[in-house]
Amino acid sequence: MSILIKSVRIAGFRGLKNIEVELEQTTVLTGMNNSGKTSFLKALQLALGNRLFLSPDDFYIQGNEKAEKIIIDLLLISIDQDGNQMTEFSEDWETLFTTNRIRTDDSSNSFVPLRTIIIFDSMKNNYKTQQSILQAWPDFESEDKIGWFESENGIKNSFRFDEIPFFYMDAQRDILEDIKLKSSYLGKMLDKITYPKEVVKEIEAQIKALNETAVSSSDILSTIKTTLKELDTAMDSHSEGIDITPFTKKLRDLSKGLSIYYTDQKDSFPMEYHGMGTRSWSSLLTLKSFISLLNSNAGNDDSPFFPILAIEEPEAHLHPNAQKKLYGQINTISGQKIISTHSPYVAAAADLKQIRNFYKDDAVHCGQFDADLLNDKESIRKINRQVVNTRGEIFFSKLLVFFEGETEEQALPIFSQNYFGKSPVEMGIDFIGVGGCESYLPFLRFSEALNIPWIIFSDNDQGGKVEKIVKNQFAKSKSKYIEKDCLVFLVDGDDFEKQLIRDGFNNEIKKAILSLKTYNNEQHENAQKPKDETEINLYDDEKLYGVITSDKAQFGPIIAEEIINSCKPLPSKIVHLFEKITTILTNKEPN
Repeated sequence: MSILIKSVRIAGFRGLKNIEVELEQTTVLTGMNNSGKTSFLKALQLALGNRLFLSPDDFYIQGNEKAEKIIIDLLLISIDQDGNQMTEFSEDWETLFTTNRIRTDDSSNSFVPLRTIIIFDSMKNNYKTQQSILQAWPDFESEDKIGWFESENGIKNSFRFDEIPFFYMDAQRDILEDIKLKSSYLGKMLDKITYPKEVVKEIEAQIKALNETAVSSSDILSTIKTTLKELDTAMDSHSEGIDITPFTKKLRDLSKGLSIYYTDQKDSFPMEYHGMGTRSWSSLLTLKSFISLLNSNAGNDDSPFFPILAIEEPEAHLHPNAQKKLYGQINTISGQKIISTHSPYVAAAADLKQIRNFYKDDAVHCGQFDADLLNDKESIRKINRQVVNTRGEIFFSKLLVFFEGETEEQALPIFSQNYFGKSPVEMGIDFIGVGGCESYLPFLRFSEALNIPWIIFSDNDQGGKVEKIVKNQFAKSKSKYIEKDCLVFLVDGDDFEKQLIRDGFNNEIKKAILSLKTYNNEQHENAQKPKDETEINLYDDEKLYGVITSDKAQFGPIIAEEIINSCKPLPSKIVHLFEKITTILTNKEPN
């Protein structure tokens, strides 16, 4: 049996006005930059680690509103080896927590509710911290609209346990710095190196012989040693002579000159020669080694041990294949791990139940997959296969636009750049082709679970059949949205290509077709191009449609560019889509 931080609540810290996040044994935090992931990890550090980094800017500020205090609540529970909640804590954890800290809920499950409050004392110009044990774990918001942070603070009681150490590893880690610092995890391990007396004697004798061989074999070192013996005469001392030690004399000093080499099939290179990816990864693995050592020591002492790790961007400087391996290495570390990442490879390696997605609009929200969906194995399989394994970038999107076809995938980003004056990447918009009108549901369930806003831009052909199929999937997704706010259908009977023709962009389409004609040389072009242009200008709507749907991926971007170059207004349905995007991104009420 072990323990787990099951839930974390934070109020008044940085951009986190009021948020609750449930944790797993390994939790992966995803979301765009500045959405609150690092703030969440730092809040854990406030409650469980050091608070030296705290400044007035860490108190929540929005407009004229400023938090007077930071409140962080942690819910600790007991779990079995499979991660399932147990009714009671094991004897060793119960002894550590004591009955003064342990509470019982209505289902007779034991838990420990911890609260940390931090207030700035303007008179003393410092921060006051109060820790307490709550009487109960309150509802996040009661029926009377009373927030959890307004509940009674409970009994003052510190909960800094050596058996529950907190480790924070930021994105700037570097094994070369770790070697230099005694306070690093590597430095702490090196400082604890010990050997039996007989081993020390044996190794130091070997070092002495090695030094003597090195000096006697070098004319330069031998000459220096002979010359330095004159120091005895000058000082009138009675020393036993001069020693030159190319290698450290005492075993205890070996770690001071520690070097780490990585060897490939041919050569061995010191860590200084390796890039930041290798050095960052090595630093992370030394933390894993350090925790393994602590865990082993706790086992030898029969004492409980549960480390908590907050790891920021473990993928920093690593190539994709290395990022894929990284999650597995972290997941096997003892204790509870909370990882913030911008890597679709790390996110895709995790179980969906471990994902927590941070999204920021007027406030910071956290999305996760609910138990009902996680228990639906077929739905989860489709989400993994159709969404996570192919479009992992959508973990980090501000808004998702879904559609069926290839033409839209090529054309919509170009139209978006023209309409908004900035690229979709800058705006955090991802345009996602789902591969057919029947394939929306896994994407909708993914987006809904992780609280990422979305819009469907759908064809409307096949005599109304497509619209019915799309709306049916919308209903199954159990979305919090209403249809008119998130579904945009083309005109009855149209797919994207027909809509462009209906909107009168025939000339632009003809120019796109002509631009793709190839000629052997300039003479051939001068002779053939006028004929091609005459022929293409005679194409009717049906012929145009047939040509541009024969190779959608090729024609999509060229047609979009021709429409933009024409200086005509964009197609009305596309403008309608972009208006909805604006409404969502600016947090305005829809019309």
